[in-house]
Formats: sequence, C-alpha cells, structure tokens
Amino acid sequence: MGLRKPAAREALHEVVERALPRDIEGLCAQLHLGNEAERRWAARDLAGVAAAVPVLGRRLRDEADPRVREALFTSLCASAGEAAVDELLPLLRGDDAQLRNGAIEALAAMPRAVGPRIAALLRDADPDVRILTVNLLGELRHEQVTPWLLQVLREDAEVNVVAAAIEVLAEVGGPEHVPALHDAVRRFPADPFIAFAAEAAAGRAGGG
Repeated sequence: MGLRKPAAREALHEVVERALPRDIEGLCAQLHLGNEAERRWAARDLAGVAAAVPVLGRRLRDEADPRVREALFTSLCASAGEAAVDELLPLLRGDDAQLRNGAIEALAAMPRAVGPRIAALLRDADPDVRILTVNLLGELRHEQVTPWLLQVLREDAEVNVVAAAIEVLAEVGGPEHVPALHDAVRRFPADPFIAFAAEAAAGRAGGG
C-alpha cells in the first residue's frame, strides 16, 4: 500500500494583539478612536458599567453612525439611573430628530429614574421640550402618567402642548377623563383643533 501524502495544513493566522485593552479605559478610548464596528462593540461591552455612563453620553452627542448610536442608547438603558437620565435629557433640546426620538425611547425604559424629573420638564420654558415630555409620557410605564397629562390639560398655556397631551390621553385615558377634555376645550375656545382632538379623544375614551 503506497504512502499517502499528508494533507496540507492551512497556515495559522497571525495573532494580532488588540490596539487597546478591553478594560474600561481601553473601551472608552475605542469609542472615540475605533472604526464603526469597533465603536459599536465598545459601546456594547460598556453596557451596565456605571463609570462609563458619562463617556457613553458624550459619545452619543458626537456619533453619526445609526448602529453605533443604537448600541450607545442600549448601553445607557442597561445603566438606568440618575446618571443615564442626566446624559439623555439634554438630547431633547437638540436639533437631531433621531437623537431626540432615541432619547425618548431610552428614557421610557427607565421609569423609576426619569419619573422624578417629569414635573420640572413639564414646566420647562421651551414648549418643544414640554411637547417631547408629553410624547415621553405616551411611552412611559409609570403610575403618574395620567395625573401628569391632566396637569398639562389644566395648566399649560401653549395650545400645541395641550393638543399633544390630548392625543396621548386618548390612548391611556378612560371615561372618567372626559370632563378634563371638555375643560381643555373651554380653555382654548378659539382653537378648532383642540375641540376636534378632544372630541375624538372623548369618543375613544368611551364618553363621546
């Protein structure tokens, strides 16, 4: 029996050391120095690391790649707490709609942490911030959502903020909230959209 020629072995791949270590300092540096894939993996590796929350927040404000942004938001959600809320709330004031929407989604995932901030946000001088806060209430699983919305209907002087609250209350309210909707119409008697939106919300609430 003839000898068989040994099968050729594939050349071993050269082992290349990481340019940066996978400790907190190295991962935080990779958030700024790496390519898109490296930044995304660094963001994921920092999920739940409390000390990295400020770095994740700063990177989020500068990051342009949507997939890296998504990873950054996810990692901030994993560190749900006051520090994460501090990083996310300023995004509500920015011009980037994707960041604003991402911040709302992330904040909605941490109701215990963001709850104590809602009262101040609903009194913010910027009506756009108040509208975004109302939109956040539409996603927030918190026992105070309905009282906060009713507060907006009673107190906010900006018609667009009240209209946003009516739309959210149409989703979460019930027949017992119909009087508050009618009161909102009386606050803005010259605005036909408020009347239309309140009537539609009352119908959905079962008190048409």
